[in-house]
Amino acid sequence: MIKLLEGVKILDLTRLLPGGYCTQMLADMGAEVLKIEDLQMGDYIRGMGPPVDGGDSVYFYALNRNKKSMRLNLKEGEGQAVFCRLVESYDVLIEGFRPGVMEKLNIGYDRLSKIKPGLVYCSVTGYGQSGPYSLRAGHDINYISIAGVLGLTGSRGGSPVMPGVQVADIGGGGLMAAAGILAAIVNRQRTGKGLYVDVAMLDGAVSWNTMYLTHYLNTGEKAGRGEMQLNGGQACYSVYETRDGKFVSLGALEPKFWKEFCRISGRNDLLKRQFSGSKEDFLVVQQFLSTKTRDEIVEMFSRTDACVEPVLELNEVVEHPHVLHRRLITDLILPGGKAVKTVALPIKFPGAETGEDRLPPALGQHTAEVLTSLGYSREQIGIMQANGVVA
Repeated sequence: MIKLLEGVKILDLTRLLPGGYCTQMLADMGAEVLKIEDLQMGDYIRGMGPPVDGGDSVYFYALNRNKKSMRLNLKEGEGQAVFCRLVESYDVLIEGFRPGVMEKLNIGYDRLSKIKPGLVYCSVTGYGQSGPYSLRAGHDINYISIAGVLGLTGSRGGSPVMPGVQVADIGGGGLMAAAGILAAIVNRQRTGKGLYVDVAMLDGAVSWNTMYLTHYLNTGEKAGRGEMQLNGGQACYSVYETRDGKFVSLGALEPKFWKEFCRISGRNDLLKRQFSGSKEDFLVVQQFLSTKTRDEIVEMFSRTDACVEPVLELNEVVEHPHVLHRRLITDLILPGGKAVKTVALPIKFPGAETGEDRLPPALGQHTAEVLTSLGYSREQIGIMQANGVVA
């Protein structure tokens, strides 16, 4: 944990991936994040994937370190009153419901911004707060479909291929929400006023397609799957299979890198094929790379700038020396001493004050602590629990 956002308090009503990724980044940077979970199963991702020591899933551990958890019934008036009391002492609220749900719960932005004028209120949805698709259900695959991202992914003449990671959920939702929240916090420091932040995963995915969309908008030329410079359309920038059935990536876009690739390969006959998109020229490069194993090719280019790297499987990623050096894998220590390994905050802040990462919270672990901090007595907390307001 990096103590950059120490003192910033965030209420997190989101579930699953986009909001969880956003608030874990903010928690890793020192913000105090309180998950507000319902009285049933809480965040659905607790039960998705293999469990850790018979408890919450590995996916929950991937997204929820350094947070607290409170169970609160927001469907009842008393629970809503407790929530409004919470808002008074928090800086940021993030939620991931469909448009209109927070208003039905009587805790929409209009009401809460009157209670806390400086509140930064972020909504993360699939299609945003307005527009013909605003109430439509969707998932990552749907958002990248409409954004044109999926249509550009795959081989020329082949079917679209789903990316291995969630572009819209993480890139279009989680990262955009974190950026929007931080910008709104800076604005509040300057003006004293809070802001509403409307994040749509579709919008974010469209923005990730800025290169090809801008190309089309200004030339009328439509990018094709596997046909453009950066999606596999040129011999110098593609993925090739090696003799042992593994793969390497070749990214020699600049002439100096391609020239070095040809020199080390001993294949100056390839010099003129750099920006070729013909099947024949791809085949010539492929035939050369097929003469060696992946590791032989990596070793051949390891001491030169030719932009040749291995396509790694997950078990190889976590053992890669540079991944290890950058400390991209972190350990969360369970009470018995067992370590749960997960992916660390990817941003480095040399010289910043640090603290120890905390385990993800058990469901409702901090309910009594939070209520006590709001001034509720033990007796009042017991009555609320008996009445199904908290758990």
